Amino acid sequence: MDTTSGAGHPLPYDSYRQAIERETLRFAEAVKGMDPATAVPSCPDWTLADLTRHVGALQRWFSTLLTRLVQEPPRSRDVDLGLPERAEEYADWVAAGVPDVAAVLRTTDPQAAMWAWGEDQRARFWARRMLFETLVHRVDAERAVGREPDIDPVLAVDGVDEFLVNLPYAGVFAPGVTKLNGNGETIAFQCADPAGGIGEEWRVRLEPDGFRLLPRAEAEATPSGPQAAVRGQAADLLLLLYGRRSYQEGAFEVSGEGEALDRWFAHTAF
Repeated sequence: MDTTSGAGHPLPYDSYRQAIERETLRFAEAVKGMDPATAVPSCPDWTLADLTRHVGALQRWFSTLLTRLVQEPPRSRDVDLGLPERAEEYADWVAAGVPDVAAVLRTTDPQAAMWAWGEDQRARFWARRMLFETLVHRVDAERAVGREPDIDPVLAVDGVDEFLVNLPYAGVFAPGVTKLNGNGETIAFQCADPAGGIGEEWRVRLEPDGFRLLPRAEAEATPSGPQAAVRGQAADLLLLLYGRRSYQEGAFEVSGEGEALDRWFAHTAF
């Protein structure tokens, strides 16, 4: 796919496997020994126990989909999780799943055709999706326990791209996305750090029947600039798109129509 970032899958497939392993172990390390009842502010109504169970269950579910190379939406999400009885043991349970997840990713052909809820109907979709699901929740966990998280800027750029490429398809679990539209307004998300060499800018257009990420060629051919733009470090942009930050924070340079940005963020949170 030709997106404004210049790459639908900019990282080598094996990089996703390695990054998933690192991020999962970092997540497990952050929550281990912490009170499972600790609130997670970025995930309203969730505790650390809820978040940890979610991360471990989702990784096992994605691995099941990859193992089966499912060709249509599954009718059930029942998976033998092996979940411990005590929430205090959830962190070790998440970490214990890493070798199995890595083995599934290692033995799966990333080019294999399979069902996915997003744009890319290949097995590699699920590796990319698993990485950013894990990475963002690792940040959630670290913040919940009072740590200041950091994000690899190269991964952050890829995460911004992955989010925007797949967002138009997310209405199946984020109904607000289906109501995001406009009258041709264009919003730009611009990367301000050195990692921007991988993906300097993404432009989305709000149209009467929905919205879309503009391919690079179309974005460059547009004579007028975007009606609104947000510029920031790659890691900050990633957390902004996931609703973990506000574009009104000092970390971002904002220009153009605030109404378009308000409409975007009101419909894309999930």
